[in-house]
Amino acid sequence: FGLPAIAKPRNEMSVVSKQIIGSKILTLLSMNFFRDNSKIHSNKKKIKINKMAIIRELLGKAPQLGENVFVAETAVIIGDVTMGDDCSIWYNAVLRGDVNSIKIGNKVNIQDNAMVHCTYKKSPTTIGNNVSVGHNAIVHGCTIKDNVLIGMGAIVMDDCVVESNSIVAAGAVVTANTNIKEGEIWAGVPAKKVKDISQSLIEGEIDRIANNYVKYSSWYKQE
Repeated sequence: FGLPAIAKPRNEMSVVSKQIIGSKILTLLSMNFFRDNSKIHSNKKKIKINKMAIIRELLGKAPQLGENVFVAETAVIIGDVTMGDDCSIWYNAVLRGDVNSIKIGNKVNIQDNAMVHCTYKKSPTTIGNNVSVGHNAIVHGCTIKDNVLIGMGAIVMDDCVVESNSIVAAGAVVTANTNIKEGEIWAGVPAKKVKDISQSLIEGEIDRIANNYVKYSSWYKQE
């Protein structure tokens, strides 16, 4: 009876060593990755940030912006759009003057995620002076006169007229061809008049918000 063959032992130390070395390499790479990214976040000079909104000509018509206008990096302004002075167009807001014209006066703020559009060959959009269009609102093919507040998430549909010194409350849906008279507050779905506006609301809401957004936009221009 011969002795069983003795298998040659594996070089276990080399396997363990490789695992340890591999682990150390991954750790070092990981540390280096996070170290580099911390530099990016802590030192603006490390990266170049593209601060360009989409402002583009379409069908031979280019947006015309007034003086002292702020347009956020992710805003979109296209085509036949004219805008006065001291306006601000905020993040993800869209002004699409492709199928008709959009005319905006002075000291108008179009807040984040709002949409301003129009209807092809039928209903342009006109917005007067000292107007605030709240977050997520839609203003479509209608006329908004001076000193108006369109609340957050409100919708103003085609051929509506919102007269001066008026408020469309947050979440309201103003159906097509509605005429909101001067000094009225409308709310609900569909929107209806709820009361007349007071001077304190004009000063405390309409004027306050419009003035604040001129101030807010000035902070961003300093960056």
